[in-house]
Amino acid sequence: MSDLPPDPPRLRAILGHLERQIAETEAVGIYLRLQCDAVRQALARASSSPSRECPAQRPGPQRRPPSSAQYLMETKLHLDDPLQVVVHVGGCTIRQGRRTSSAISMQQARMVLTDPVIGAGPGPICRPENKLGSDLE
Repeated sequence: MSDLPPDPPRLRAILGHLERQIAETEAVGIYLRLQCDAVRQALARASSSPSRECPAQRPGPQRRPPSSAQYLMETKLHLDDPLQVVVHVGGCTIRQGRRTSSAISMQQARMVLTDPVIGAGPGPICRPENKLGSDLE
């Protein structure tokens, strides 16, 4: 973008637009980074596993994030997963068994729950929106 206008008012308008775009896409960036982390973890588990069978068919304990996490985000299994992304309070044990949960901060939980693009919902039992404040309601 080397053909920027020379005058400050138009430069400020362009800068303002770019800053709004960055702020609006920050929540999506956080979500995508968390999804990448989940895929990397699944890849590491699959690579170190001696069995070649599909992980979805393999019985065994489900991976749970540490209960010391402030908030947990259950991600979708794939893009067409009909279940929505769900945010839980860190110690909540009422989660979908097949889904990957990632530890997130209070700020990330607030952002994920309020971003319409992600469309995340609060855990129905632990109700994280009660701890995050009334601005989510």
